[in-house]
Amino acid sequence: MIKAGASPLNASALSLLALSWPAWLWGMAVFAATVLPWHMLDDGLSTAHIFALFAADRDQASLLGLLIFHGKTRFLPVLVGLFITAFALVPGMSRRRRAAILLIGGSIGLLGLIGQGWLIGARGWSYPMLADLFAFKPSGQNGIGVGGLFVFILLLLILAEGLSLRGSFGGDRFVSSAVLILIAAIAIFTFWPVATMLSQAFRPSGQVSVWAAFSERFFHAKVWGLACVASRSSCGVAWNTLVLALSTASAATMLGLAFALIATRTGFPFKKGLRLLTILPIITPPFVIGLGLILIFGRSGLFNQFMSWAFGLELGRWIYGFQGVWLAQVFSFTPTAFLVLIGVVQGISPSMEEAAQTLRAGPSRSFHTVTLPLMRPGLANAFLVVFIESLADFGNPILLGGSFGVLSTEIFFAVVGAQIDFGRAATLAFVLLGFALAAFFLQRLVVGKASYVSLTGKGDAGLPQGIPTYARRLAYAVALPWAALTLVVYSLALAG
Repeated sequence: MIKAGASPLNASALSLLALSWPAWLWGMAVFAATVLPWHMLDDGLSTAHIFALFAADRDQASLLGLLIFHGKTRFLPVLVGLFITAFALVPGMSRRRRAAILLIGGSIGLLGLIGQGWLIGARGWSYPMLADLFAFKPSGQNGIGVGGLFVFILLLLILAEGLSLRGSFGGDRFVSSAVLILIAAIAIFTFWPVATMLSQAFRPSGQVSVWAAFSERFFHAKVWGLACVASRSSCGVAWNTLVLALSTASAATMLGLAFALIATRTGFPFKKGLRLLTILPIITPPFVIGLGLILIFGRSGLFNQFMSWAFGLELGRWIYGFQGVWLAQVFSFTPTAFLVLIGVVQGISPSMEEAAQTLRAGPSRSFHTVTLPLMRPGLANAFLVVFIESLADFGNPILLGGSFGVLSTEIFFAVVGAQIDFGRAATLAFVLLGFALAAFFLQRLVVGKASYVSLTGKGDAGLPQGIPTYARRLAYAVALPWAALTLVVYSLALAG
């Protein structure tokens, strides 16, 4: 039992214990701002650069040295934030007030650090419009160095400590710190590069305004043109990509479902070999499929040579275009659809199908009213994944596309080709991103908010039911020829 007279001492000890972690964070942040070089060093960090407060070269100075000896007042908000957080170290302060001080100080410091680094680059203002708004022109700066990195991380942890003291994330310091670090990592390594790349779409060209330049690139005939409808000319790359992705996703989802049903709901004797053959394209380089298709259907391929010898038909270079890219993508992405759908088919409760049969539903009706509806979210997910993979595919279109252009190849040629037009590449990336987001929201609309979990109230010890005869024959008719073609493609690719 703790005596009443010892309670003030115990309260002081608990108060100091609560202050220990914020004090450590604040002390390390002040140390990093005072001693470590703020900017990235050209010749790397060495022991000679450790104490950087009095560095004569501004590129080697610490944060405090930049402010005091080099007059870089743009770093003042960072130090103001650290100064404010020092008040949270006063003993006897309430938990809520300490949390507010840490949140205010950490936010000011982080915003000041991120703002000056974002707006001021190596040659001054990072955005030309800022030079027109402000009369002064700041000197350029190198990228953030070890000192800036340490201060950034410590300010992030100070902010996390404030959130945990307020009760966020269940008051757990570790969870709040982990969440903020993950958010920062995603923002730095995902959002920032993508936003920087897409911002190139709004770069003005010549005397044209920002929106005029974007509109000219976005609505260009090479992107949205429909000349192929009325003539033999090519359509825009946006329509090519969309039609190709829809066709590939539909075919791959159908094939994946056929393979999944054969592997789980039929008595096919070679299931292991069929599953291995189905997932083989996912573990091989993309060019293997393209090479095999060229050896079969190319101008001098086996199929074309046979048609010329047997029927006198000269098929020419038909594999180079939409047909070849579609065939290669279906080969490449059917394994993805199969891996998604086989889990869906195996996860269907046999009790539900047994209940339907108990209620005198035939195999066909049970398959249509119970099995297929439970597969609905899996089919939508498989379609979405294959659709997005088709949009992003580059290897197959560059190998078999010929004059058939898609967004991925056009983005590549806009950057590395003779055009060197980063604005056009970013605009095409906008279109690609728009298609992917539209597919995602359409998938959510189709699946809806309904729950597809089967609840039976007892252990699911039933055996999976077979599929109707017509469905089994249709699955065999679709999957087995495709498996044979896959075997031929790989055999010829290895032989070639």
